[in-house]
Amino acid sequence: MMKQLKTIIGLLFLLISIKAQSQEMLTVEQAVAAAMQNNYEIVLLKNDSTLAALNNSYAYVAFLPRLNASSGLIFNNNNTKQKLADGTQRKQAGLKSNNISASVNLNWTIFDGFKMFATRDKLAEIVRLGELNIKNQIVNTVSDVVKNYYNIVRQKQQLIAIQEQMRLNEERVTQAEKKLSVGLGAKPELLQAKVDLNAQKAARLKQLTLIEQLKEQLNQLMVMARETRYEVSDSIPFKNDLLVTDILAAAEQNSPELLVAKQNINIANLTLKERKAERYPTVSLNSAFNFSKTENQLVINNFTPLLNQNRGFNYGISTAIPIFNNYNVKRQIQAAQLDISYQSTIYDYQKWKMNIAISNAFKDYELQKKTLQLEQENIVLAKENVYIASERLRLGVTSYLELRETQKSLEDAYNRLIAARYDTKLAETELLRLKGDLVK
Repeated sequence: MMKQLKTIIGLLFLLISIKAQSQEMLTVEQAVAAAMQNNYEIVLLKNDSTLAALNNSYAYVAFLPRLNASSGLIFNNNNTKQKLADGTQRKQAGLKSNNISASVNLNWTIFDGFKMFATRDKLAEIVRLGELNIKNQIVNTVSDVVKNYYNIVRQKQQLIAIQEQMRLNEERVTQAEKKLSVGLGAKPELLQAKVDLNAQKAARLKQLTLIEQLKEQLNQLMVMARETRYEVSDSIPFKNDLLVTDILAAAEQNSPELLVAKQNINIANLTLKERKAERYPTVSLNSAFNFSKTENQLVINNFTPLLNQNRGFNYGISTAIPIFNNYNVKRQIQAAQLDISYQSTIYDYQKWKMNIAISNAFKDYELQKKTLQLEQENIVLAKENVYIASERLRLGVTSYLELRETQKSLEDAYNRLIAARYDTKLAETELLRLKGDLVK
């Protein structure tokens, strides 16, 4: 029975390994590309930006005249009664007539205090703002994808460390069984070895579940199907040439958050120009072509024409001068000035926050690099210590307790090393995000 069970378990592990090998390798670049193409938040912002670009493409129409045409046809059927000064009375029913009218009107604003120019520039700046909002969202999304991807790599490395501990514990169980069978060992040592092995098996199952959960989170960021399966890289690369002075200098020019805040100031200044323009007169050129025709089938006054037709072209210039409008323009100008001050304050605040964040992130980056170097040295020492303890136990010159302690030290060293790798990557990613260099 045990032999059959082992055969079944072996087949299951073989199927799992074959399935794992059949899964495609997903690189961090591919994950980022998928998120940039499919992420819903980015897609929604692209739609807003497209709408702003559409509005801007029609900005030139503010300089064009407005041309309107109108026409009408009216039929009349009236009953008329008249009493004249000499006492004569006239009365007629069923007086029918029709009236045809048509006109073409042109109105061209040639001066409005340069408001049309400010509006044109404002539409262009809104398009630029939309592009910056997209870039800001892309940078944040890419940051989330990179962190999530390398968290999977981290947990994958943690799984490998657990499996290594399992192999050590399996060796402990084998040694304990051999010594107990020849009367040189004690059963508690065997039981403890099996308890430790089962604990590692449970940790392995938990780790596998965690990896699957993180992959589903990554699928969500990439907007991929929940059941999409893939393998990730085994290592976490780092940049070792980051300098805080370069990051601070580049952030002010490239940081999407700062650029968005600066763009809002530009738009607020153009809004102020629009409001100030309303204090100036508006000068327009006007022209029209009119046509009207009235036909009377029957009249009761001999001096009333049976046909009256007019047509002609007229043109001129008109000026609208604002004199008093309940201080509405003054209020709007003050509101626009306050908005400029508000947007400038936001920019200063964002810049201050960014400088503090860069300083803290760089300190963390330097700390994690030093910690990583120490933990890389520690893992070598811990592995050598476990090897020595295993050999001493095999020769019978040490106890299981000593071996177990060295294994625990190795497990802790792995945990710290893997955490240091991931934390270094997090600090690096945050620096690049603040710098605005995470996406080219």
